[in-house]
Amino acid sequence: MDKPPKRRRTRKGAPGIVEVARRARVSPATVSRFFNSPEVVRTNTRKRIEQAANDLGYVRDRMAGAMHHGFSGTVGLIVPTIDNAIFAELIQAFATRLLKHDRTMLIAAHGYDLALEVGIVRALLERRIDGVVLVGLNHETAPLEMLATRNVPVLAAWNYRADSLIPCVGADNYEAGFEVTRHLRQMGHRDIALVFPPTNANDRAEDRLNGALAALGSRKQDLSPSRFIQSIYDIGAAKAAVAELLRRQPPSALVCGNDVIAQGAVYACQLLGMNIPDDISIVGIGDFRGSASMEPGLTTWRLPAKRIGEHAADLLCRGIPQREKGQPYRMRVPAQMMIRGSVRRA
Repeated sequence: MDKPPKRRRTRKGAPGIVEVARRARVSPATVSRFFNSPEVVRTNTRKRIEQAANDLGYVRDRMAGAMHHGFSGTVGLIVPTIDNAIFAELIQAFATRLLKHDRTMLIAAHGYDLALEVGIVRALLERRIDGVVLVGLNHETAPLEMLATRNVPVLAAWNYRADSLIPCVGADNYEAGFEVTRHLRQMGHRDIALVFPPTNANDRAEDRLNGALAALGSRKQDLSPSRFIQSIYDIGAAKAAVAELLRRQPPSALVCGNDVIAQGAVYACQLLGMNIPDDISIVGIGDFRGSASMEPGLTTWRLPAKRIGEHAADLLCRGIPQREKGQPYRMRVPAQMMIRGSVRRA
């Protein structure tokens, strides 16, 4: 069995750009261009340099590049939570796509407390990040001004609005709430309860709720307390809230603000011996990992988290397009209904 070639170095210590250039049979300037602007280097030369760097175990000095060129090769991603599956697919897709752009990621979470974004953004700026992706469209002014003052690109991911004030790439969450609720209406359900999180710091939940209300032809203040209940994005909390509702006055169907809440609702039904969908129908929003494998499978609105994460990485690394008349760039990523066994005709 052939042994892998040993890494050879021309001097003691960590290999540098000169060693890579000598091994690839190019000039140090060409190696430098490869790492800073690979698209300007010919394909065959790129392959030789990349192979030489791998053979030598060369590690690029990012901090030196940041000092000379203003680019660190690192971007920031700030999410509300990493405590459940809500943003897992987005984070994975974003990180994987960054590698194709020779970038890495620093991730932080604020726990749905937007006031913490100021400190997070300051910490990222101290590390000379090249750009920041935020989740959602509602943010305090201070962190956005800090980024704008330093000309650091910022992009909002996950939610799309046609009137967004900052560049965004995401799904239409209003459409998500509207479509899952309309599906229940089309299946003949009229006694529908909504289970949503607080919306004061969550524009995604706010848009979904407004969409659901529009499909019902109602306003939140017109709903009875038994047809609108709140639960945070937590399975246990949702299970308790829905179980209390079902003990008092069960509806024929539930619209859940996302699949985490829907999973808690399923557990509440199991606790009380209710059959899904014979006794009650349930829809969610998100189509997170595991939603299709539930029994029965959860009918939900598939948020294209992977595509959103990939587009966000591409836009930050290639440059966010500039729109005429000062309008921010806005990209709507199509989503779709996933119809499964958790809904039956009323």
